[in-house]
Amino acid sequence: MSFSPLRIAQVTPLYEAVPPRLYGGTERVVAHLTNALADLGHQVTLFASADAQTRGRLVPVRDQAIRLDPAPLKSDLAAHMSMIAEVRRRADQFDIIHFHTDIIHFPFFEHMAERTLTTLHGRLDLKDLPAVYRRWPQFPLVSISDSQRAPLAFANWAATVPHGMSAEIYEFHPQSRGYLAFLGRISPEKRPDRAIAIAKAAGMRLKIAAKVDPVDETYFEEKIEPLLDLDQIEFVGEIGDARKSDFLGGAEALLFPIDWPEPFGLVMIEAMACGTPVIAYDCGSAPEVVEHGLTGFIVRDLAEAVAAVGQVPNLDRAAIRRRFEQRFSARAMAERYLALYGRLANSDAAANVEFAAE
Repeated sequence: MSFSPLRIAQVTPLYEAVPPRLYGGTERVVAHLTNALADLGHQVTLFASADAQTRGRLVPVRDQAIRLDPAPLKSDLAAHMSMIAEVRRRADQFDIIHFHTDIIHFPFFEHMAERTLTTLHGRLDLKDLPAVYRRWPQFPLVSISDSQRAPLAFANWAATVPHGMSAEIYEFHPQSRGYLAFLGRISPEKRPDRAIAIAKAAGMRLKIAAKVDPVDETYFEEKIEPLLDLDQIEFVGEIGDARKSDFLGGAEALLFPIDWPEPFGLVMIEAMACGTPVIAYDCGSAPEVVEHGLTGFIVRDLAEAVAAVGQVPNLDRAAIRRRFEQRFSARAMAERYLALYGRLANSDAAANVEFAAE
């Protein structure tokens, strides 16, 4: 059977390296998607900063990612505008241009929207967004969870494609080392205070590996730091991919006690890749990612969370890893996108494309 590789452009935000050196979601997903598509034999071009590492072809559009750039004065808008201009200059080289840059490209690609795909990675309940999606309805969109779509139910949704990660970079841990884990970002909506309360009520140690953005420093100093206790509550700080398997794999469970409409929550599938169950609050995408009683538990309050901690030893860590491979591996994500690319590349109009992601 003959195989015709697609020519695919992946256009990533420039805030983090691809993949990120430390914290970072969108750029990490794009890195794993690009590599998986290349491994499947497609011609993939990645538009990113020069510090990207990829098995595709790299078009560097900035000398380094914005967040760790030591330059005191930077314009993220200017950097992204320059990248979008370069993508447009090369547009004829691709069958599909896959944007992960929110809405910035809409005015520049409206003449060829049917050859683009836009995955939206953030929350969509912002005041000004509906007008944009009504102004440019021709762009086919991908949500990363069904719950993410709710504020923009009218938009041109082509599919929901859950995130995936490269299975080989996460080591399976058949046994924990007896602590609970919180991984991500210190912020009010991520609710590290809830994680601390759960650990204390359950009588277990908690390790917090998280970054603190400048905007959240006051919250950390006033609300979280006073709750830290070296004997039970340990703040590890921000960690990168090299340390995640050991950190997550050693945990009895990952706590994900969010208080906002989380569009996906990569840390949940990273924990599953290590065989670690997830205890998540019933909010945003969590019920779509966590299979209650199989890969973790969905809870609604402190009492249910503490009860779930007690039930975690009954879960099969090997089964959790298998569900990650089936549902959330990079290859599974790439195959879902390829089905969608094929439909768009062979269609005169992208509207009303439907692909059911399992």
